[in-house]
Amino acid sequence: MVAPVIEEVSKELEGRVLVGKVNVDENPHLAAQFGVSSIPTIMVFKSGQPVERIIGVRQKQDYVNAVSQYSSPVSE
Repeated sequence: MVAPVIEEVSKELEGRVLVGKVNVDENPHLAAQFGVSSIPTIMVFKSGQPVERIIGVRQKQDYVNAVSQYSSPVSE
């Protein structure tokens, strides 16, 4: 349900953020490591550390706002 919205956010912020998806059923160790107990859980990382967590389905702009406050151009 949230995947198409996250794809839109990824395209909108292309060059500023990297977006990845993790299937917690296939990677339960990551779910445990980051305390993910509800799906969907969207996590924003900066410099490899989690800085924001959004649980549940939200409007696209909520995701854009959450990511934008931590983003800067991605270096290649």
